[in-house]
Amino acid sequence: MPRTSQRTSVFSESVIRGMSRIATQHNAINLAQGFPDWDPPAELIQAAKDAMDTGRHQYAVTWGSPELRAALAAKLERFIGIPIDAGSELVVCCGATEAMIVAMMTVCDPGDKVGLFSPFYENYSADAILSGATPVLVPLHPPHYRFDPAELRTAFAGGLKAFVLCNPSNPCGRVFTRAELLQIAALAEEFDVWIITDEVYEHIVFPPHEHVYFAALPGMAKRTLSCSSLSKTFSITGWRIGHVHAPPEIIAQARKVHDFLTVGAAAPLQHAVVTALNFPKSYYTDLAAEYGRSREILLGYLDQIGLTYTRPEGAYFVMVDISPFGYASDVEFAHWMTREIGVAPVPGSSFFAPGENRYIRLNFAKKPATLHAAGERLLKLKR
Repeated sequence: MPRTSQRTSVFSESVIRGMSRIATQHNAINLAQGFPDWDPPAELIQAAKDAMDTGRHQYAVTWGSPELRAALAAKLERFIGIPIDAGSELVVCCGATEAMIVAMMTVCDPGDKVGLFSPFYENYSADAILSGATPVLVPLHPPHYRFDPAELRTAFAGGLKAFVLCNPSNPCGRVFTRAELLQIAALAEEFDVWIITDEVYEHIVFPPHEHVYFAALPGMAKRTLSCSSLSKTFSITGWRIGHVHAPPEIIAQARKVHDFLTVGAAAPLQHAVVTALNFPKSYYTDLAAEYGRSREILLGYLDQIGLTYTRPEGAYFVMVDISPFGYASDVEFAHWMTREIGVAPVPGSSFFAPGENRYIRLNFAKKPATLHAAGERLLKLKR
């Protein structure tokens, strides 16, 4: 028999989704995969029911229904602060997962180099490889996850075609400052590099930190492919509605990639989410406040245990140092913790270059009751 493709041999299946399956196997509380354990707003659920009842069962426009793109453009204009043409600057995708691979394949050719901050969300490296590109890792140095400007310049000067920026960052919870983003912008301009942003946690930011949209920086709209989704903001991770925003000449190419990857996102759900995009500004304020309270619950238990962690500035993840437990393998520790403690984490090595085994990632996108139940189990780690 012929061999399968070489590209599939150099990355694994998702470690995160794998830990979810192990959590189910051991009846553990799943703090691995980042999805909430509550329903989306009632108005959004009703809108989905209404969409089903009014015959929206066939293909929408491939790159997104006109009403969804109009609502997205209006919402993005409010928050980013730049004009957005719904007709030519947006493509609706099957979640930010598809948006990222669409963006990557739109600007990268086989043999190109793609820069990533490390730790990175596991999809980015796979996206680069599937695009025929080579990932180039730039470290964010624990425990504060800051980059070294000299290391970043070296990466850009090494011939990058694109650089992926996750902000707020999964897995480490960094919210990059405007000054840091301006450093990245200057390098992108100097070395003529595309910037692909993943901003799915744009509305989960904790004071005093603020999210700055990269495309809104001076001169950056022309070279930025902004990817995001509605999954985290509206607690609909299973709906798979995401998007890419970029200048018209880029979106014209991205729409072709998207068309042949998935054709389009679910038509009735595209119609339904227009309701959520019209929620008032208070919705977003309340969302961040609720996640802030959840963060304090989980961190409170980590403090009781005496574990060292990096306080998240945004998103809903926390990186925890497990080196005191003496495990050579964070994967082994994660499986043991799921089985014996009853709480499933993600081994941190899935986010780093090979050789880093000191961390696990926990998520706090859970009801207070779930977090307290997980916390009580985690107290068994106390020495």
